[in-house]
Amino acid sequence: MELDLTEIYEVFFEESAEGLEVMESGLLGLDLGAADLEIINNIFRAAHSIKGGAGTFGFQGISGFTHGVETILDQMRDGDRDVTEDAVQLLLESVDCIGSMLQNLKNGEPDDAPVRAALDVRIKEMLEKSNAGSATTTEEKSDGNVVEPEVSAAGTSTQRYKISFDPQPDILNSGNDPLVIFRELSQLGSYSVNVNAGDLPSLQELDPEDIHLTWEIILETSESESSVESHFEWVASEAEIAIELLGAEGAEGAEGAEGAEGAESNQIKDGNAGQQDTGAAPAQSNKSAGAAPKPKKKASSESSSIRVGIDKVDSLLNLVGELVITQSMLRRFGEFYDPNVIDELRDGLIQLERHTRELQESAMQIRMLPINSSFNRFPRLVRDLSNTLGKKINLVVSGEQTEVDKTVLEKLSDPLVHLVRNSLDHGIEMPDVRVANGKDETGTLHLSAAHEGGNVVIKVEDDGAGLNRERIMTKAVEKGLVTTGENLSDERIDNLIFHPGFSTAEVVSDVSGRGVGMDVVRRNIIDLGGQIRVQSFPGRGTSLRISLPLTLAILDGQLVRVGEETYVISLLSIVETVQVKAEQIKTVSGSGEVYLLRERYIPVARAAGQFGVQQKPEDKPADLLVIVETENIRFGILVNELLEQQQIVIKSIEKNYKKVDGLTGATILGDGRVALILDIPGLLQNLRNNGAVTQEEQDFAVAA
Repeated sequence: MELDLTEIYEVFFEESAEGLEVMESGLLGLDLGAADLEIINNIFRAAHSIKGGAGTFGFQGISGFTHGVETILDQMRDGDRDVTEDAVQLLLESVDCIGSMLQNLKNGEPDDAPVRAALDVRIKEMLEKSNAGSATTTEEKSDGNVVEPEVSAAGTSTQRYKISFDPQPDILNSGNDPLVIFRELSQLGSYSVNVNAGDLPSLQELDPEDIHLTWEIILETSESESSVESHFEWVASEAEIAIELLGAEGAEGAEGAEGAEGAESNQIKDGNAGQQDTGAAPAQSNKSAGAAPKPKKKASSESSSIRVGIDKVDSLLNLVGELVITQSMLRRFGEFYDPNVIDELRDGLIQLERHTRELQESAMQIRMLPINSSFNRFPRLVRDLSNTLGKKINLVVSGEQTEVDKTVLEKLSDPLVHLVRNSLDHGIEMPDVRVANGKDETGTLHLSAAHEGGNVVIKVEDDGAGLNRERIMTKAVEKGLVTTGENLSDERIDNLIFHPGFSTAEVVSDVSGRGVGMDVVRRNIIDLGGQIRVQSFPGRGTSLRISLPLTLAILDGQLVRVGEETYVISLLSIVETVQVKAEQIKTVSGSGEVYLLRERYIPVARAAGQFGVQQKPEDKPADLLVIVETENIRFGILVNELLEQQQIVIKSIEKNYKKVDGLTGATILGDGRVALILDIPGLLQNLRNNGAVTQEEQDFAVAA
């Protein structure tokens, strides 16, 4: 009987991921020159656990690489090595490499052998050097392993690199633009580009927001390979990138190429050996190093399991016990029904309803995770980016124990990363500028989370220069978003940054400034059922406030009747309800219907017409107008009747049927009927497509 180790492997991968988080946060918390033994011991134990687990399952590549990392940490905790910037940086890069190796192993993909081989050499060099000479310098070894110097020496010959760049189709959704990378490469030297359009779909199947092209670039530059790699660091997780040194001044660099191939070959042998030992590890043996692509999916980065505290499990079990007792009591009434005990039956049903609600809430608590699992990535991001930008930035995090649904947490990650990058790049000034303006040279970025009612509110705040409203207005006039001389409120000016393609950056960088970021961030937040608002204070900073529902599985909804059908509208979207008459709904040629709400016309969507519902003979042409808001824009939905409010469990239409325009899901009511849930952002988009939402109405909605 063959032993199935799949579940055991999953536990190993999850525990290793947690260990890497401990290592990264610990390394970022180390004070240079002063060895904090408690922190170093925590980092060492995490590395030792990863190495031991990898060795147990025969993953010798991971085990062998982690051994060198463990040795450096062991020297630090024994006092034989100082905590230096070079050592911390090398260890952080090694943590990234171990994480990549684990992910590749989990997905059945080969390791990035050249990266691992280069780090292996740097680790060995550091171990061979004394404390006095711990500053890392690198050179090309005679065995062909190439380690790049941190700063290229003056007068070095021009190198030729072949760069293969294969981005994921949805890379634009995270605010990254491949064209910006090419612009940045032009500053390093001369280059030529070959485009491969072989995967381009037919025009009917083409999604304009997806990328289906790959590029091969030949770059001639005097910069080091690490400098070239830095231009791709922000898209490394969203693309397959391979950089190959061809040689100096057109030479093929055979010795270096052979060394790289040798290192890669050894890497693959190492990984395969462990898999043959276990017999059940993810297969790699049938994939060559050059041909195996990285998986173009994001699902692999999302954990398929949750660690739950024993107190939550105990609470759930207690509630299940109470529910069983209540069910037994009600079953007795079904077997021996007596009209004289109707009051007892009613009390039992009330008790059943209470226990069911508590059970539902307890079950939902199991899906709730502290938001610090998302916040933990930002100390490293802020450290690396502040070094790249030459800024001094202090990250302050609060409310990290605020709990959010696991699904919300995973989908929130990319928008938060983009907002933090924008604050660091555009918000906080350079140290000399801050000092000249009477500020401390170190800027502050505050990341916070808190519960407010049924929502979680996340804020990204900086003490930088604030939004330059004059520049925003100038750019808006150039793009035709506003007319010259138009007088807009500060809030309406600030919200212009969410328009697609809008950017005030004078110099486009690989960090931000592409004009394809903030609109994507807002769209992702809206897809989660939330809202984002911006507040700016010139000279004092900017605050971005994200409001999200705690969970995507349960919704507080308002039931409405349209003809003979029942629909659900999220209570979070509803502003008010107005009784209307048919003559109050006006038709505007080419723009649909509108309603005059307090001296302003708002667009109107007829639910019956949208979904082809037949009206009852006794229904009036127009009865109730439910005013809803999304993306800071208000519009009305015509319905026949308001029913009760209730908490509903959301069921996916797309998974069980297909995607339906204007609907976001469905639920089953108490009488067994199916009620469809209206997609408020989708209805707004329909109004936009029909020309019913003008720029003036959008500006009014933002101001309101």
